[in-house]
Amino acid sequence: MRSGSVRETSAPRYLQIAEDLAEQIQKGVLPPGEQIPSESELMDRYKVAPGTARKAVAELRTTGLIETHHGRGSFVKSRPPVNRKSSDRFRRSHRKAGKAAYIAEAEQAGAAPSVRVLYIGPTEAPAEIADRLAIAPGTQVLARRRLYFSDGVPTEEATSYLPWDIAKDIPELFAENPGGGGIYARLEDHGHTLAEFTETVRARLATKPETTALSLSPGAPIIHLTRNAISEAGRVVEVCDTLMAADQFVLDYRIPASD
Repeated sequence: MRSGSVRETSAPRYLQIAEDLAEQIQKGVLPPGEQIPSESELMDRYKVAPGTARKAVAELRTTGLIETHHGRGSFVKSRPPVNRKSSDRFRRSHRKAGKAAYIAEAEQAGAAPSVRVLYIGPTEAPAEIADRLAIAPGTQVLARRRLYFSDGVPTEEATSYLPWDIAKDIPELFAENPGGGGIYARLEDHGHTLAEFTETVRARLATKPETTALSLSPGAPIIHLTRNAISEAGRVVEVCDTLMAADQFVLDYRIPASD
């Protein structure tokens, strides 16, 4: 298909343009990492108004084929989303190998992971977190807030909340790098052997601060995942509140068909 032309269909013009660009991406005319034409270039190429060009880019973004970076433009995605397998990412063998869950899964996906620590210290437990930890709202807990990157691109922001009576006796939890295997390894080192994890998953549109933190396009979807880490004693020893760029992850769950 010639660049600048679209099939004659009854679909709105912006959809025709989005389909044309998608075909160029799938055929390799626009290869991974390549910047797609700007809105002004689309206006000139397809002879359309600014709003039509803008809607075409927004429509293409929903297909997951491109990603938009504020101030830089839209680019063909250079890697597939990370397949996050619930049955694998929290294996004790990863912790014993000195790898936290995010590091292990990113490496398995062939990406270079990195972490930026945003805050470590005491905070008051928000109501939902307090309910999960079985404490009163506002009770002091240890918060660890991090921003995770894959190949230099921010993909998720996570805040771990740990009961203060547990955290205060584990000095590594107050360090930016808690050591090999991450905070779960340190909890187990101090007798809080983990028995299971439970997760609540929600999908919604990102707020403006979340859009900025994760370098998302306006109106982009995110996955809001909240996880309880439960010890063999039956206590929730950590709650992790995570915001994930929805187009960067596939969540894969194994559910036993037992009574």
